[in-house]
Amino acid sequence: MRKIYSFIMLFLLAMQASAQAPGAKGPGGMAGKGPGNIGHVYGKLIDSEGKPIGYASVIILQGRMDTATKKMKDVLVKGVLTKTNGEFSLDELPLRGPLKLQASGTGYKTYTQAVVFPPIDKDLGNIKMATSTTELQGVTVTGSKPLMQMDIDKKVFNVEKNIVSAGGTALDVVKNVPSVNVDIDGNVSVRNGNPQLFIDGRPTTLTLEQIPADAIESVEVITNPSAKYDASGGNAGILNIVLKKNRKTGYNGNLRAGVDKRGALNGGADFNLRQGKINFSASAMGNQMKSRTNGTTDRDNFGDNPVTRILQSNSNKTNGGFAFGKVGVDWFATNRTTLSVSGIKVHGEFNPSEVIDINTDTIRGTNKTSMFSQRNSASHMQFDANGLVLGMKHLFPKEGEELTVDANYFGGKSKNNADYYTDFYSNGQNSAIDHTSKQQILGNGKISFITVQTDYVKPFTPKLKLETGLRMSSRRTETNFDNYMFLQGGYKLIPAASNNFKNTDNVYAAYASISHSIKDFGYKVGLRAESSDYSGELINVKQYFKNSYPVSLFPSIFLSQKLKNAQELQVSYTRRINRPNFFQLIPFTDSTDKLNITKGNPGLVPEFTQSVELSYLKTFKGNNTFMGSVYYKHTNNLITRFLTKETDPASGSEMLVNTYINANSSYSMGAELTAMNTLTKWWNMSTNVNIYNSKINTDNVGQPSQDAMWSWFGKLNNTFKLPLNFEIQLSGLYQSKTNLPVNDNKGRQDGPPMQQSQNASQGYIASFYAVDAAIKKSFLKNNAASVTLSFSDIFRSRKTDQYSNSAYFTQYYNRLRDPQMIRLNFAYRFGKIDATLFKRKNMAGGMQGMSEVVQ
Repeated sequence: MRKIYSFIMLFLLAMQASAQAPGAKGPGGMAGKGPGNIGHVYGKLIDSEGKPIGYASVIILQGRMDTATKKMKDVLVKGVLTKTNGEFSLDELPLRGPLKLQASGTGYKTYTQAVVFPPIDKDLGNIKMATSTTELQGVTVTGSKPLMQMDIDKKVFNVEKNIVSAGGTALDVVKNVPSVNVDIDGNVSVRNGNPQLFIDGRPTTLTLEQIPADAIESVEVITNPSAKYDASGGNAGILNIVLKKNRKTGYNGNLRAGVDKRGALNGGADFNLRQGKINFSASAMGNQMKSRTNGTTDRDNFGDNPVTRILQSNSNKTNGGFAFGKVGVDWFATNRTTLSVSGIKVHGEFNPSEVIDINTDTIRGTNKTSMFSQRNSASHMQFDANGLVLGMKHLFPKEGEELTVDANYFGGKSKNNADYYTDFYSNGQNSAIDHTSKQQILGNGKISFITVQTDYVKPFTPKLKLETGLRMSSRRTETNFDNYMFLQGGYKLIPAASNNFKNTDNVYAAYASISHSIKDFGYKVGLRAESSDYSGELINVKQYFKNSYPVSLFPSIFLSQKLKNAQELQVSYTRRINRPNFFQLIPFTDSTDKLNITKGNPGLVPEFTQSVELSYLKTFKGNNTFMGSVYYKHTNNLITRFLTKETDPASGSEMLVNTYINANSSYSMGAELTAMNTLTKWWNMSTNVNIYNSKINTDNVGQPSQDAMWSWFGKLNNTFKLPLNFEIQLSGLYQSKTNLPVNDNKGRQDGPPMQQSQNASQGYIASFYAVDAAIKKSFLKNNAASVTLSFSDIFRSRKTDQYSNSAYFTQYYNRLRDPQMIRLNFAYRFGKIDATLFKRKNMAGGMQGMSEVVQ
C-alpha cells in the first residue's frame, strides 16, 4: 500500500510540473533546462534503526516568482522514488537556486533540506527521516568558469576559450598561460626551471607537442607542490594538463579541421555518451607538421693550436605528423562508487632533413688556411605510445570522505635512423668536391612507466581533514644507438662510438597531511617519504651501474590567512628532489653535432631543493583578481653542465664534450605578479610578470661560477568580444637578457640525432619578444559552429640569440623556427542533452522501471 501511495503522489507531482520540467519554461520565462543544469545530488534514506527506506519520494523544488501574485512559490524541478536499498540520485539540476530537497514517505516525517552548489556533485549521505534537518551552507556559482582559480597549493588556468591555440598542440596552449615560458625548441620553463609534466594528475612520457590543444580543459601550475604530489621535479614544480571530460546525460561532441600556411592539415573529433550508469568518451586527432628552422653559429676555438674559426649556417626542414586517440569508460556502480578505465594511443612519424654550410679558418702563426664543407643529413623518426589508466573512486556517506585507487601504465617505442653526408671542397664553396665523408646512425629505443597510487581523505570536522596515500612508480628505458662510418667501400660499425644501454629506476613513496581552518586562518602540513633505486647497463661492453638512495623526508607547510575586503595571504615551504634523467646518466658520447658533443655521467646523484614562497591575492569587484608572489629556492648538489676534453673514438682526435656534474649549490629568487581583469563587458585581460635572479656555485669542480644576473619575463593576453559573434585574442610576451639555463636536456624520446644540445659554458640569451593574434567567428544555432584564423610570431621576433664562452671557445648562436605561422580552423559542436534519450521505456520493470523513466 505504501508503494502505491508513493507512486501516485510522485506521478501527480510530475504531471503538475510537466509544463515546467526540463525543456519547458516556468514562471518568469525561466527555462527548466539549460547549459547550467549540471548539478547532481544523491544520497540514501534510512530509518532510525539504519534500515533503508524504499519507494519513498524525493523531489527537488525551486523558488520562482509567480507572475500573477508577484510572490515566490516552489516549483517542482525533478522527482524520483528511492530504490529498494534506499538510494536516490537526481541529476541535471540548475546550479542557481534557491533549491531544496524534500523527502517523504508513508509513516515518516517529511524531510526538507536546502541544496546549494558547489560542489556540482553533492553527496547528501545517509538521511534519517525521523531526525531534525540541517541546512548545508555554500556559495552560489555562475555557469562560467573564472580564467584563474587559486588553491592553497596551485593555480588553475582555464584555457577552453583560448582561441590562439585552436588547431595546435598543448605547446601552443601553455604559451598563453601565465608563469610559463616556452623557448624556440618547445622547452618549457616555470620561473626559469624545468617543471615535471603531468596529464590528469599523473606523470607521462608524452611531450606537449603530442597533446592536441582542443583536448585540454585547464592547466594547473603547481610552483610549490605539497606532500601529496611526487617529490620529483626539482625547483620548478609541476605542470598538470587536465583533459576535457563530459558527463552530461545524452550525447554530445565536436568536429574540427584546419590547415596552416604550408598546407599542413589538422583534424579531430570528440564524442561523449552518458546512458544510465555508463559514461563513454572518445577523442581522436591528427596533426601534420611542416616545420622550418634556420640558424647560424660563429665560433672561435682558441684552446687548441692551431686556432680555428668556424662559421656555420643551418637550414632544417621537418615534415611528418602524429595521431592521438583516447577512449574512456566510467561506470557509476553506485551513487558513491565509480570505476573508470581509459586508454591513450599516439603514433608519430617525422622526417627531419638539414643542410649545414661550414666555413673553417685555421690559423698557424701568421699563416691562414680556409676550408668549406657542406653536411647534408636525412633522418627518419618514429614513435608509438600507449597508455592505460584504471581507477576507482569511492565516496563515503560523510561529505568529503573518499578513497581513490589508480593504476597507470604508459609505454612507447621509437626508431631513429639518420644518414650524414659531408662534402669537403678543395678551394672554397664554388670549387670541386675533394672528398666525401659518410656516416650512418641506426637507433631504436623503448620506455615504460608504471605507477600505482592510492589516496584516502578523512574529514574529522567540516574544517579538519586528513589526507594520506601510497605510491609506487617504475620506469624502464632501453636505447640502441649504432654508429657506422663508410670505410673501404662499405659501412663499418664503430663500436667505440656506438651505444646499447638500458636502465631501471624505481620510486616508493608514502605521505600524510593535515589541513585545518580556524575562522579565517588555514593551514596544511604534510610529510612525504620517498626512497629510490637506479640500475643501468651498457649492454655492448657489459658495464653495470647501480645506485640506491635511502629514504628521504620531504616536509611541506602551507599557511593561509584571509583578510578583510576579499584579500588573502599564503606562505608555503617545501623540500623536493630532482633525480638525474636517462640522457644525463647514459655514458655515451653523441657526436652528431661536432660543435655540441654530449655525454652523460652515471655518477650523478640527486639534487635537493628547499623552497619558500609568499603570495598575496586580492579579488576586486567585476571579476578582477591580482596575485603577487615572492619566492626563494636553494639547491644542493645541483645537476649542471660541465665542459671537458676527450678523445674522439672514431677519429682519435681531441674534442670538447658537454657532460653533467653535481655542482656545490645554487640559489634562485624572484617576484611574480599576475592580474586577471575584466575591463569591460567586451574586454578581458591577463598580465603576468616574473622578475628573477639566480647563481650557481661551481667551486667544487674548479670552474669559475657564473655571475648572477637579474632578468624578467612578461606576458600579456587580451580577449575582445565584438558584435556579430566575433572574438579577437591578442597576446604578447617579452623575455629580457638572461643567463644560459642550468640544464635544458629533457631526455627526449626521439633520441640523440639532431637534438640541438646547448653548450656547457657561461653566457647569456639575448632579449626577445613575440606577438600572436587570432580572430574567431561563431555562427549557426547556439553558435554551434566557428571559424578561427590565428597568427603566431607576427613580427618574426620569437628567436634565440645566444652567446657562450669557456676556457676553450667563444660562440654566437641564433635560430628562428616557424615565424609568422598562419592557421585556419573550423569547429562544430553537436549533441542532445536529454535525460530520457537512452533510458529504457519498458513498463514491465514495475516500480523500478517507472523510477528510471521519471529520472
